[in-house]
Amino acid sequence: MSQKNTMKEIPSMERPYEKCERRGAESLSDVELLAVLLRTGTRGENALELSERILYHAGESGILGIHQFSRERLLRIKGIGKVKAVQLSCISELAKRLSKASVQETLSFNNPETVAKYYMEDLRHENQEHMKLLMLNSKAKLLGETEVSKGTVNASLITPRELFIEALQKNAVSIVIMHNHPSGDPTPSREDRLTTRRIQEAGALIGIDLLDHIIIGNNCYISFRKEGML
Repeated sequence: MSQKNTMKEIPSMERPYEKCERRGAESLSDVELLAVLLRTGTRGENALELSERILYHAGESGILGIHQFSRERLLRIKGIGKVKAVQLSCISELAKRLSKASVQETLSFNNPETVAKYYMEDLRHENQEHMKLLMLNSKAKLLGETEVSKGTVNASLITPRELFIEALQKNAVSIVIMHNHPSGDPTPSREDRLTTRRIQEAGALIGIDLLDHIIIGNNCYISFRKEGML
């Protein structure tokens, strides 16, 4: 693409906004979609060129790489100031919420596939391990959720006492624990199995059932319950 400082210098047939009006959003490339949402470029660079450079920084992940940009990392990209950093953060969050909303009606905590799909976009883009605690009532309906760990999921760091204090405060009857593997491979590690066993044993003592432990990978998951490990 030859550099043109403003969108007005690009023939109207090639401008992404006009192209969207004529042919629909599905006709736009990732770069063009991002340019429409950002609306403006920066000094010496139009919105298309800026969008192209943002996706270059995202690397092989392409458009999905935007999920992994922290605000600080965005601000280190030339031409991205506070306003555009906020715009990009909101685009990422909106994509996650749309994905969750699309599967919300089918969510069932007795069906690990629906749970994995619901939380997939929240967790699969994280570059650190995050563990969530999902607390359920007697009808397996969600009472609340909280993050109990960030970093390596390690049995010595996640104490059942702290986890079950939260569950008891919510009057939970059962719980589901869930965490991600940044590698994209959800295969349970030795620590994952040890953590699961300790939480299951502690829950049995106080009458709170560990319904499942779900590990999220890159568009894939493993359910301890489904695999017969609980």
